[in-house]
Amino acid sequence: MSLDPVLSRIDTDLDAALDRLMDFMRLQSISTDPAFTPQVDKAADWLVADLQSLGVDVTKHKTPGHPMVVGHLDGDGPHLLFYGHYDVQPVDPLDLWDNPPFEPGISDTPNGRVIRGRGASDDKGQLMTFVEACRAWKAVHGTLPCKLTFLFEGEEESGSPSLVPFMEAHKDELCCDLALICDTSMVAPGVPSIASQLRGMLKDEFTLHGPAMDLHSGHYGGPAVNPLREISRIIASFHDDSGRVAVEGFYDGVNEIGDTLKRQWENSGFDEADYLANAGLTRASGEAGYSTLEQQWARPTLEINGLWGGYQGAGSKTVIPAQAHCKITCRLVGDMDPDMLRDKVRAHVEGQLRPDTRVTWDNDLEGSKAAVMNIDRPEFEAARHALSDEWNREAVFVGMGGSIPIAGHFKDVLGMDAMLIGFAQEDDRIHSPNEKYDLRSFHKGIRSWARVLDALT
Repeated sequence: MSLDPVLSRIDTDLDAALDRLMDFMRLQSISTDPAFTPQVDKAADWLVADLQSLGVDVTKHKTPGHPMVVGHLDGDGPHLLFYGHYDVQPVDPLDLWDNPPFEPGISDTPNGRVIRGRGASDDKGQLMTFVEACRAWKAVHGTLPCKLTFLFEGEEESGSPSLVPFMEAHKDELCCDLALICDTSMVAPGVPSIASQLRGMLKDEFTLHGPAMDLHSGHYGGPAVNPLREISRIIASFHDDSGRVAVEGFYDGVNEIGDTLKRQWENSGFDEADYLANAGLTRASGEAGYSTLEQQWARPTLEINGLWGGYQGAGSKTVIPAQAHCKITCRLVGDMDPDMLRDKVRAHVEGQLRPDTRVTWDNDLEGSKAAVMNIDRPEFEAARHALSDEWNREAVFVGMGGSIPIAGHFKDVLGMDAMLIGFAQEDDRIHSPNEKYDLRSFHKGIRSWARVLDALT
């Protein structure tokens, strides 16, 4: 089956593809807020109808949370699974949006035309790049160059509580040769990127207890231990002066990246100054001896995400608080084990305690390992060449600082490798007001997936 007429079909059908995306984006599928449950359900129904228009055998599966949409399309060649999520983040604060978040449209910017609205980039626009590529293949050839399974989730933005149980219950239906995921970004504008490793995550929270009650700072200031001062001392002990985490055994399982991958990162077009400036920063402040990309993609972290205690209201209240609280997260790489790491972090905190203090821990535990892709599989190099042909720029294998747990779930639950290809930009403002997706990313993303499907057969 020839690729060229498929690419031509994508070009001529772009306006219709945009209309379909706008219809999809108008659905307020905010998964974390129960008030929007009917809208999440409507978004699942929209996907069912759209896949059925392509001849996909599709089912909307009920879960304890939001529905899973699973479809199957026969074809020759390998059996691939494509994953995306149709739920979106809340839109607050609403007053910071330039336009209503669920009234999508096209805007002109100094850097080109963009699709604006909640879900444009994360993940409705990205999801539809793949669906539209399949639509073009079907329109031209009546079939696809491979066998496909679609898995669309409605809970990704709210922690995916139903995902793993669903995958375990439907292993036979979901197992394929390779999983494809489009929920990632390009390392730099115009540089096609395949994510080869994702950092894992460990979350924890603790409360440091001191006096039996809040104390008058005149009566007890001096003699009494102050939990806020003590918790500040403890969290300061998490890192040494070079930015290295000082928790004993923290780096167990961390692997250095190879020279070949490091060279790809160095030549990826990543602009460190622009990356920092987008966040209002002037210099990288992480672990000494590692580049910004290495710090972001290949090194573990321990971050303080929240710290509070004592009086928080207007004016002054002269108390020594009875408690202080801290939320932390760790980003994991390589073979780091989240359960073992949790024990090490907790041992570090407990080893810092002084008399008249004690610590209690949040037992709502959450952790996931890093995901490292097997880029030695020939499909990865074939996809890299296909992307390079579309973008006229060598595609690169990159890392990701964030976590996409589904990639690990495919490996752990279904025994499948995953390939992550996305066309988002770092300035897409996902999870924030004024989310956008470059029109170029949408158009060339569709063409890219058409090429990748051709290359994998």
